Amino acid sequence: MAIKKAADSTLYHLSPKGFWKKFREAVSANPEVSSGLPVAGINRYPPPASRPERYSTPATKASDPAQNPYWKRDVRRVYPQLSVVAQSDLSTLLIQHSKSQMISATGNKEISVEQVSDQSLDLTRAISNLSEGARFYTESKLPPMLPIAYRRWMPQLSPPAPHDHFSYFPMLLYR
Repeated sequence: MAIKKAADSTLYHLSPKGFWKKFREAVSANPEVSSGLPVAGINRYPPPASRPERYSTPATKASDPAQNPYWKRDVRRVYPQLSVVAQSDLSTLLIQHSKSQMISATGNKEISVEQVSDQSLDLTRAISNLSEGARFYTESKLPPMLPIAYRRWMPQLSPPAPHDHFSYFPMLLYR
């Protein structure tokens, strides 16, 4: 009894018939190679689109027209909305948030915030009032930096490239 030890490359693939079989044998370099076209009935069982039931889209909130109006889905008209902060509002906010907050030992917050006068200061005057007595950044207290995922490249001179000792070679290599 003979046992197949190698896979038959043409077993599950279509092979040409008639004129095209003779043409392939005459022209191709290796006519034993498979055509690569799978036999539809064997390759995919059950074949696609052979199931009798039909697919129905499950009902979601988005499929209900009453809960999904067009203006919410229309992404072409989602223009950026402008936000305007007047200088008087900004100066009021700066003054309010610059007041010190005192925390008692029991953990209850006692906030000492003076009422901002009804007359709003000019923004330049508010900034100058805030920065009179305090220095925001010093040598020990630097401003925040953006977090970067990689180390910043610092150039370091590496050993020179191999070249003739007496020849002109202006290139320097850096790490």
